[in-house]
Amino acid sequence: MKEQQNKQHLDKIRGCLIGGAAGDALGYAVEFDSEGSIFAKYGSGGIRAYALDPSSGKALISDDTQMTLFTANGLLFAETRVAMRGIGGQPSMYMLHAYKDWLRTQEMSFSQAQKDKKQNRCISWLSDVPELYHQRAPGNTCLSALYTRGDADKESYIDHPINHSKGCGGVMRVAPMGLKRYLYADIKTIDREGAELAAITHGHSLGYMPAAVLTHIVHQIVYSNRGMTLKEIVEEARDTVAEIFVGDRHLNELTSLIDTAIALSENDKIDLDNIHTLGEGWVGEEALVIAIYCALRYQNDFSAGIIAAVNHNGDSDSTGAITGNILGAWLGFDAIDDQWKRDLELYDVILEMANDLCSGCQMSEYGDYDDPDWVRKYIKLRWKETT
Repeated sequence: MKEQQNKQHLDKIRGCLIGGAAGDALGYAVEFDSEGSIFAKYGSGGIRAYALDPSSGKALISDDTQMTLFTANGLLFAETRVAMRGIGGQPSMYMLHAYKDWLRTQEMSFSQAQKDKKQNRCISWLSDVPELYHQRAPGNTCLSALYTRGDADKESYIDHPINHSKGCGGVMRVAPMGLKRYLYADIKTIDREGAELAAITHGHSLGYMPAAVLTHIVHQIVYSNRGMTLKEIVEEARDTVAEIFVGDRHLNELTSLIDTAIALSENDKIDLDNIHTLGEGWVGEEALVIAIYCALRYQNDFSAGIIAAVNHNGDSDSTGAITGNILGAWLGFDAIDDQWKRDLELYDVILEMANDLCSGCQMSEYGDYDDPDWVRKYIKLRWKETT
């Protein structure tokens, strides 16, 4: 079975999703705090452990992890449709609907959404998870773009920009695109599709090109068998994306920043000085390169990597999430310290999604194999039978 062949990748896939959620949850507590405020509250080392929500006792995830989960759900819905019906398009053809499902979690109560689900197109079993119905500082660009876009799919969202935004809301959610194994697609096609997912809401090329870079890094960490170092993977991602978007007038800004992040990761300056050189992470290219810097600098230490990634003036949850995606994939789930797994909000749901990304749809249109759990989630679109 394909599932058995895929299990060798499970540790990295789990690591990527749990790692991203851990970095997100660590950074979410200080997302809008200045460095002075962070160090005054948590000491000279900054925040180094979860700040637990007093009402739930959990380390809360932000919109970054919420949207990452809906990205994964959309990918698996698309895969299932192709497997069971023999028809389908690129993943981005379905992702608008997955993100609109997320949008309902931001504007409706759980009970309202359950009623709405029966009347409007919904493709996500995640819509059955009550804990997702919380606003966790959702990005204004993501909200406004999804409000504005109709329900019609675009063959290319890059060619039909909705705005001129380069905020980091495009790159922070696309790691699952790199986690899926597309046996009949080359890496450039996969990278381009990662950019397309970001372009649904972010129309500036610096809003979607970083998503292609992250997609490449994650995919090569999980699936490449060439024994590359993390630095070599980052450099390959930079070069491949430069080939895909050759001629883009902002391309050199991105590739130059990646080069700077690589160089800074090898110097002996303190992290804050290096991160200040790269920016604050509110825009896509800065969030990406801060994560690249932290991942390269601390490629053998997950905890040190996400701690460095969140203790600065900028968009701490997004830089933490992307760093966690990269380092979690690189080191694997088992290498992530238990302190980041304990008390993490939606831990079981995130692991369930990681397991599904790893196994993929085992059924086919003409096959005899039946998976009731998969049918429930990706065809009937229900999380649990009793929900």
